[in-house]
Amino acid sequence: MRKLVVVNNPKDWDLDVEDVEVVDAQRYLTDPAYIELKSARIFNLCRSYKYQSSGYYVSLLAEARGHRAIPNVTTIQDLKSQTIVRAITDEINETIQKSLAKLKSKNFTLSIYFGQNVAKQYDKLSKQLHDLFQAPLLRAQFVYNKEWVLESINPIPVNEVPEHHLKDLFRFAKAYFARNRFSSIRMNKKIYDLAILVNPADSDPPSNDKAIQNFVEAAESLGFYTELITKEDYRRLSEFDALFIRETTSVNHHTYRFARRAYAEGLVVIDDPVSILRCTNKVYLAELLTKAKVPIPKSMIIHRDNCCKVVEELGLPCVLKKPDSSFSQGVVKVKTSDELEDQLKEMLSESDLIIGQEFKPTDFDWRIGVLDKQPLYACKYFMAKDHWQIYNWEGKKKDITGNFETVPFEQVPFFVLHTALKAANLIGDGLYGVDVKEINGKAYVIEVNDNPNIDHGVEDRILKKSLYLTILKSIKRRIDNQKKFILP
Repeated sequence: MRKLVVVNNPKDWDLDVEDVEVVDAQRYLTDPAYIELKSARIFNLCRSYKYQSSGYYVSLLAEARGHRAIPNVTTIQDLKSQTIVRAITDEINETIQKSLAKLKSKNFTLSIYFGQNVAKQYDKLSKQLHDLFQAPLLRAQFVYNKEWVLESINPIPVNEVPEHHLKDLFRFAKAYFARNRFSSIRMNKKIYDLAILVNPADSDPPSNDKAIQNFVEAAESLGFYTELITKEDYRRLSEFDALFIRETTSVNHHTYRFARRAYAEGLVVIDDPVSILRCTNKVYLAELLTKAKVPIPKSMIIHRDNCCKVVEELGLPCVLKKPDSSFSQGVVKVKTSDELEDQLKEMLSESDLIIGQEFKPTDFDWRIGVLDKQPLYACKYFMAKDHWQIYNWEGKKKDITGNFETVPFEQVPFFVLHTALKAANLIGDGLYGVDVKEINGKAYVIEVNDNPNIDHGVEDRILKKSLYLTILKSIKRRIDNQKKFILP
């Protein structure tokens, strides 16, 4: 994949970087060689990104050609809106206050070159702003009014970088382009670039180390350049064609921000942000499944005005679920009226709505893996020892989870498979794990997970490495289909 630095005048970029071509904007916009170029990274260093300027069209047409533009048009538009700038930077307010706390003036200008500043004390702030607004050169203006506020952030025209900053600018640029990620020898052998988001510190990730290794091997066998990334790599998403999240997802979490950013950048994403939003909220799922007449245990959406009717509706014992519960956390069984009252008080202090369900004990739950609206695998997850759930986080280490049994589809009751597919297909066409209870010849959906476990030795017990290959083929097919709709 070729790397192009696009400038209005080649004299604006007097730096020779290995494997990086410098192209003037007019040539990039009009030369058939660049129009027909199948794959490229475009680092847009034009003097202006003003609407309908050549700099604006460089990023706009790069996206139309299937090239990765930095900045892309979405970022260019975000930079123009003070409302969006303020909203986006709310999440780094703590860093802003700490970084600028020692300043005595009421105004401060921060120049950010490829995610860095010439003063080391502003490295963290520079990196986070670059993560949020991915443009090579940025100028952030801060004002102090009781606290520091980002008043504006704008691209710096490359020809306006102060001369005494050029040495640092070129040093930062060389480090940026010299990353192993941009190795042309490796890149030329690969057709697409895949990022797999993982958390090395996660004690119970959705895929164990061997499974991650199998994903990487499957991806590379299909021609992907594959890299394991972490939450520290947020600013690099635009370097990839697809993002595969193998970290436990949540809405108020960096995993959702990764999915949302990748989706906005035009990457193929599993789990996509819409699926994360839908699956992680039990209130939404209960409403969706009920409306679609998918069988679920008798349920009610509990709020302060109807919490006195829980026993009447569900009986005791019953199950209470926080809206964003996962992996059995935030899910409790209450046996008595006193326990119910205490739990309702606690949960409703954190969320205006929670889910209550009748208690339906079983020895195991079915987990049906679904991909592209088709069944992928089937497992029985047995309850943890002396516990009513699959996970018992308060049990001994060896007893936290129950046993499992991976089952061929012909041994799965039809009504279980059919119900699971119906539930998953209401969410989308991504990768899901549907938990189903089988009771007296009927299937009841417990939840739909957007980030199902794919562990070596468990879910892959029957399909072996073909399970990983199937998932990666789906990602490749999605990228291929996306490219078909891009103008030549």
